[in-house]
Amino acid sequence: MRAFAQVVAEADGRGGTRLAVLRGESPLLLRRTGGRSGGDATVHLVGGAAGPLRGDDLRLEVTVRAGAVLTVRSVAAQLALPGRPAPASRLVIHASVAGTLRWLPEPLIAAAGCDHHTSSVIEVAEGGELVWRDDLVCGRHAEPSGDVRLDTTIRYGGRTLYRHDLTVGRHADGWDGAAVLGGGRAVGTVVAVPGLPGTLTASPGAALMPLAGPGVLATAVGADIRQVQAALDPLCATEAPTPLPVAA
Repeated sequence: MRAFAQVVAEADGRGGTRLAVLRGESPLLLRRTGGRSGGDATVHLVGGAAGPLRGDDLRLEVTVRAGAVLTVRSVAAQLALPGRPAPASRLVIHASVAGTLRWLPEPLIAAAGCDHHTSSVIEVAEGGELVWRDDLVCGRHAEPSGDVRLDTTIRYGGRTLYRHDLTVGRHADGWDGAAVLGGGRAVGTVVAVPGLPGTLTASPGAALMPLAGPGVLATAVGADIRQVQAALDPLCATEAPTPLPVAA
């Protein structure tokens, strides 16, 4: 399955944010769920089909123009599934940020047998603001992790600020989740430019590190996603995410 989704947020001239473009294809469906009366805009990703499955090729483009404030969440966790014999499923995300972007989706779950690759490139202009969160759960309850690779590059003012590549599961090179994450089955990261709105909760598996430029990195590893969320959620809680009914 191939799908493309795009959102473009821009200032509306009255102190608010309007969505100049909001389009999607199953399973990448986008729905505006908040911010209609001014201020920031909130968009939820809606899974219009199961997956991603092996062979899926998904692309998402996010543009936040100067003066706009956009929050992107998801209605539910993304579940990478095995599917038929095929190349790895792939999700490519490209974001261009001159305003403020808060990327706060639910976790990615790597089900046993999946083979999935998410590649994210975020370009932040001078003066832009970003909170970018990625959470990964290695397998569903009582099952091994599938194969998953997450690579993320964040640039600020044209200069690389953060580059990270995480690979878990059983691959031809012999690396598996235990080698990469120790005993952890869940991992999360938050990158914030220029800084974090909240405070990292003390945890044995959590760390906060300044980046070589405007920005900080927070990361947490835990036995399950609840430990990761307990450490990282306070960093991102500008407002409590309330589940909203979303029309198809």
